[in-house]
Amino acid sequence: MPKEWCPFDLRLPELADAGLRTLQVDVTVESSMGHAVARIEAESGSVDVLVNNAGYGLSGTVEEACAEEIREQFETNVFGPTRLIQLVLPGMRRQGSGTIVNLSSIFGRYAVPGGGYYHASKHAIEALSDALRLEVENFGIRVVLVEPGPVLTEFGVPYVKSLQRGEDGPYGDFGTRAAEYYGAIYGRTRRTLAGSLAVGSDDVARVIEQVISSDKPRPRYPVGLLAHTTLGLRRVLSDRLFDRLIVRKRFPVPQPAARAVALATAIKGVSS
Repeated sequence: MPKEWCPFDLRLPELADAGLRTLQVDVTVESSMGHAVARIEAESGSVDVLVNNAGYGLSGTVEEACAEEIREQFETNVFGPTRLIQLVLPGMRRQGSGTIVNLSSIFGRYAVPGGGYYHASKHAIEALSDALRLEVENFGIRVVLVEPGPVLTEFGVPYVKSLQRGEDGPYGDFGTRAAEYYGAIYGRTRRTLAGSLAVGSDDVARVIEQVISSDKPRPRYPVGLLAHTTLGLRRVLSDRLFDRLIVRKRFPVPQPAARAVALATAIKGVSS
């Protein structure tokens, strides 16, 4: 993720102190990924389990995001994890087994205003996982998606920050309202339904452990009541009904500035 957005230090020393063997990897750098996989295979023969958890959330409207931001989002959330998959698959095929766990999101199956590019990256991971699951199943390799709702980690810091682009422009105060909405969820600044139903990183870790331990894991694992509920509704409601009952009721939606509304009303009056 962009370095200026990184709200926390890598905690590898703490993990090492707890007795885990650690290896730092940058999923936007080919040599870093290649070195990591080569080192593990040299020491252990192959990678048994790959958990693709690297990622961050770029927020803002589709119109206002710049090309560099969009590329960074997909480099981190899609291209890096995909390259790691390519690097570990030969070893997994040689040994006839392996598990690939891709961290998606509830937004891998629907999208809301202000998150189009982040949600698109998760939609991409969902599609890649569905194709890959069928491609490698007969080699003894399992591919699983984990789909949490909001998780109370530092993820919210860059997501809220990238919404704060000022109140000028065609979308008025949408960014400010959206930043307040997501800030309340991740910062617990006030009580919200999404914040109350948010899960912790331990909840996600337990699901990943369940996936790895299962002899026959399911293709998808929603995490948390919010994920199970909204994804269930997404399956049964039409697009327009889901938009009206879930998205517009629960998420900030851009509104034209007051002067734009007044102008449109005046123009309509003249033309009629």
